Amino acid sequence: MERHNTTPRMKPLTAILFGSRWLQLPLYLGLIIAQAVYVYLFWVELIHLVQDTPNMTEEKIMLVVLGLIDVVMISNLLIMVIVGGYETFVSRLDLAGHPDEPDWLSHVNANVLKVKLATAIIGISSIHLLKTFINAPHLTEEVMLWQVVIHMSFVLSAIGIALIDRLMGHPVIDVKSAGKH
Repeated sequence: MERHNTTPRMKPLTAILFGSRWLQLPLYLGLIIAQAVYVYLFWVELIHLVQDTPNMTEEKIMLVVLGLIDVVMISNLLIMVIVGGYETFVSRLDLAGHPDEPDWLSHVNANVLKVKLATAIIGISSIHLLKTFINAPHLTEEVMLWQVVIHMSFVLSAIGIALIDRLMGHPVIDVKSAGKH
């Protein structure tokens, strides 16, 4: 029985250029390893928190918990980059109908991914800024000022990215759900 290939035949140069997207696969696999490192770091910090709780002040506990939240948010950022980037730039994941498919993945593209990443970075920066304010008595005003300036740079950058996205006629993105899933 003769088999018909439904994939259109490409010119050799086109095939090489289009196939080069698979060079990103090792990068995404590397990010998965980085995520495993963050999982390990999370558990090490959580075990220290549980073991050291009797000897810790409320302020110290809060700083450690914020550190744990920071690790989770960075891990969420990694998932967005790994899954969203792979889906956008390498190949479809064919998750349609899968009960665990994240809502945002069905409409991900490079612009949506940029806004989601910017929002996630603001969330991570916010945690760092909160840790700075809690630890304020031990820091100089200059350090605190620079951290606020850096955080506001992230906020302004995200607003700029969202504005440019809107001006280019792309759909409005639900910023509230940008860091979820």
